[in-house]
Amino acid sequence: MAGPVIVITGASQGIGAAIAAVFASELRGCRLALVARTEKSLEKVAARCRRLGAGAAEIFPCDVSDETSVAQMAEAVRSRFGEADVLINNAGLFRSAPFLEQSVQEFDALLSVNARSVFLVSRAFVPGMVKRGRGDVFNMSSIAGLDAYPNGAGYCAAKFAVTGLSKVMREELREKGVRVTVVHPGATWSPSWQGSGVDPKRIMPADDVARSFFDIYRLSRRTVVEEIVLRPQLGDV
Repeated sequence: MAGPVIVITGASQGIGAAIAAVFASELRGCRLALVARTEKSLEKVAARCRRLGAGAAEIFPCDVSDETSVAQMAEAVRSRFGEADVLINNAGLFRSAPFLEQSVQEFDALLSVNARSVFLVSRAFVPGMVKRGRGDVFNMSSIAGLDAYPNGAGYCAAKFAVTGLSKVMREELREKGVRVTVVHPGATWSPSWQGSGVDPKRIMPADDVARSFFDIYRLSRRTVVEEIVLRPQLGDV
């Protein structure tokens, strides 16, 4: 039998690439649909996942904040693999600016990439899960989606939106066999931290955050982890 289909957005680097690697190595034979805008980086992640044991790892370049692009991507995934068993809405964008200085353009971009993408991609794949009465959705929020902080107007607004949308999805989908989990990581290592001057010991490894997705997924269908918060042991950066 063909392995489950795992759709991961923002899969070209950081936590998304780490999630893909964990599923590839732990869920042998799974079929990975790797989604991001950067095709070259996606190819590298896909090649690694095949070596780790994925039954298939294919790339689907897409702007997840664009309705047409998402529709085309979803159709391509279904054509290649069929319906998704697991959807991981990981794509995101981080920018920091004081409320009085953040531009409307940047604010809109943060909302679009972080929150609108969750709505669009979920609307594309969740109906197939509902039809079959089974599925798992992971939405990547942040500690910024729980507690506001200075210079985070756009990012906090976007992540609070992800948190709220996830709660609505959970309430509407729990009787339909679809589990919805929202993940709130603190500072996690990614290429964006390079040159920041922050001690890496104060930042969580992406592999640790990725592991939480797989461990939650493999729980029995009688159990759902509604929300999970992960923070660096030494405290927030």
